[in-house]
Amino acid sequence: MPIEPQPWPSFVVFGEALTDLVRVDAQTWRSVAGGSCWNVARVAATLGMPSAWAGAVGDDPFGRDILELTETAGLDMRFAQRVAKPPLLAIVHETHPPQYFFVGNDAADLAFDEARLPKGWESHCRAAHFGCISLVREPLGSRLERIAQTLSARGTLISFDPNHRNLMGPDYRVQFERLAAYADVIKISDEDAAGIYPELAPADVIARLRQQRPDASLLYTRGSDGLSLYRRGEHFEQRAFAVKVADTVGAGDACLGAFVCSLLSSPDADPATHLRYAAATAALVCTRSGAYAPSDAQVRQLMAEQAI
Repeated sequence: MPIEPQPWPSFVVFGEALTDLVRVDAQTWRSVAGGSCWNVARVAATLGMPSAWAGAVGDDPFGRDILELTETAGLDMRFAQRVAKPPLLAIVHETHPPQYFFVGNDAADLAFDEARLPKGWESHCRAAHFGCISLVREPLGSRLERIAQTLSARGTLISFDPNHRNLMGPDYRVQFERLAAYADVIKISDEDAAGIYPELAPADVIARLRQQRPDASLLYTRGSDGLSLYRRGEHFEQRAFAVKVADTVGAGDACLGAFVCSLLSSPDADPATHLRYAAATAALVCTRSGAYAPSDAQVRQLMAEQAI
């Protein structure tokens, strides 16, 4: 019997996967697989969207853990690369509030090679995501920008989440606005807005982005205060779902991943429907420690339990 060809992913997420080393006490550290872009991809896959994470990890225990979780989530393993480089680590030495630094000047993520991607994937890719520290880590950042520009020119939906981190200096605003200029979905949190535009009020940041990219769907997230969607002159508000919070790690990534999945799955649905699905997914992530990835059934159950 002939082997059926593997279906192509509709959603491809480019960027970093890393390991958080979280300080538990004076003598104990806990390792947790993560990374904003990898979180987006994993959530999309567990929600049922054929997805892939396109990035590189090292051939070490940390990298192997990430690849195992990548496969368990159902992501297309043809896009994940293993290289002979050390791991990218985030050293989280304080958790309340989070304080961290990154280790990995010549780490595996920088060795990602687009030439190793499976031939013909671009023709099947309906949406691609970019964001976070991968875009400011060279030479990776320049490669990813070129991929994003090429896909955008092909008509692929581009999503972008800056996920502002301490690696992004005062000059990051230029890169942020350059990437936002061809993104179809832009997610920015209240913390991102304050980090990128410290001199502007949130309303002014939103107005600036809407003027620069009026046709984009702009998601503005405010944690427990809910989220907003601005799209082609329309404005939608969504409250945060009421859940018992374990932590908020990965909630923003889940929000963005779920929003794109909803767009791809139900393109004719009302924008408020996409926003509500994204909010419910983010809420479920907060109910578990670490970057949890819920299923579509769990999300819809929460939406039914907390009906409008």
